[in-house]
Amino acid sequence: MFCHLRLVRRLCLEKIFPHWFLYSRALSGAEAVNALRPFYFAVHPDFFGQHPREREVNENSLKRLSVYLENLQKPGSKSLKPTQLTFYVRETEQNSSEGQEPFSTSGFRAVKFTLHTRDLLSTVLYILNSCSLSVEHIQSLNTNVCSQPLKEAKRMPDRPIKWDKSYYYFTGFKDPHEDLEQVSRMETTLTSWLDNNGKSAVRKLKNSLPLRKELDRLKDDLSNQLQLSDIRWQRGWGIAHRCSQLHSLGRLAQQNLETLKNAKGCTIIFTDRSGMSAVGHVMLGTMDVHHHWTKLFERLPSYFDLRRRLMLLEDQISYLLGGIQVVYIEELQPVLTLEEYYSLLDVFYNRLLKNRIPFHPRSLRGLKMILNSDRYAPSLHELGHFNIPSLCDPTKLQWFILTKAQQARDNMKRKEELKVIENELIEASTKKFSLGKFYKEPSVSSIQMVDCCKRLLEQSLPYLRGMHLCISHFYSVMQDGDVCIPWNWKDGEAVK
Repeated sequence: MFCHLRLVRRLCLEKIFPHWFLYSRALSGAEAVNALRPFYFAVHPDFFGQHPREREVNENSLKRLSVYLENLQKPGSKSLKPTQLTFYVRETEQNSSEGQEPFSTSGFRAVKFTLHTRDLLSTVLYILNSCSLSVEHIQSLNTNVCSQPLKEAKRMPDRPIKWDKSYYYFTGFKDPHEDLEQVSRMETTLTSWLDNNGKSAVRKLKNSLPLRKELDRLKDDLSNQLQLSDIRWQRGWGIAHRCSQLHSLGRLAQQNLETLKNAKGCTIIFTDRSGMSAVGHVMLGTMDVHHHWTKLFERLPSYFDLRRRLMLLEDQISYLLGGIQVVYIEELQPVLTLEEYYSLLDVFYNRLLKNRIPFHPRSLRGLKMILNSDRYAPSLHELGHFNIPSLCDPTKLQWFILTKAQQARDNMKRKEELKVIENELIEASTKKFSLGKFYKEPSVSSIQMVDCCKRLLEQSLPYLRGMHLCISHFYSVMQDGDVCIPWNWKDGEAVK
């Protein structure tokens, strides 16, 4: 009888996974990363530069996925809790076939899935299948895969088999439907999540404090030595990583101090590529060697000249559009170099010159617009600024701006009012919970932050004392102890 049960179980698994899955050995950590390359290529944040919110969602989900994969390789991994993840998946050659969920006009779609696997191989397969990516390459990674299918295996019927609960009781097998049902009906609450993760966050934060002090010292020393306005990071690198980057910049300053002083008054940003940003910040690519950084600092005078020409170009566009101010909002726009942004402005300016729009001079003063290349029609943002595509039709642009001007002013006024309320609530929350630091991710709006803080202030949360709290879209504990909670957190008993 038990032989029959083992056969049935094996046939059920073959319905879900490729036949070679049952014969394969466990993947190593390095092999799992290699097997997930198509997935990483489809969701990597670098490909979402023009979509800040989607980029941030993927960054957060990748961090949580990394923690899950690491825990799978540790002893006692069977006690892992289900982890729900959301990814924006780019359209690639692998996932662009017919019959799949359609992509948005931006070329990506949202995919949500819950990890409840118990080994690396099944986790990798589950992720790839959830994102409609091929799993054929995994067989080549596995040297012990049997090329012959089971002789006794037969095609299972399309209708899945659901065994009676007594089957699982007597055989000792885990009921997969029970796990899925439990995951679907249980909802994480703020208090329960803090109960489970608070001690871990406190321990990580305590361990990071010496490095945090070292980071502040290095930052202050370099800022004073080079007379910088600020030093920032584009990505959420850990404290140790940031210290390493500052040490590297410090060594370069010892070797070429006079050259680095060209950055006097500038903000330095550690990011993915070297150059000058659209707003004039000095970008140091973390993968570049000192030679590349030195060349960048040597070229800064020419960058300053291009920056002046860019600002003049913005003023000329503003004059042609009735005084509307051209701005670049780092949190809402893709990361562009100075050259890329100048080219974008230049294309738009030349189109305006060829098709002069009869705006009354200074009639739109006080309004703001951002220029982009990934939209096909102008739009009005909830914060009050206009999103203008560089290749839009000038006639349609005139009509759109004139009809939306008053709404834009109302939105901007509301934004300023919300900002004041938001700052007051952040200060009140920091004081009530004795937070070491309280901040939000750029993709969290002021409306969401205000709603979150109002509900937080109604709670009694002693767990938060001394913590570094970040308002985000997901629950997570960062590697240096920062606690991230979603702005729309739930409280009370778990929803069933």
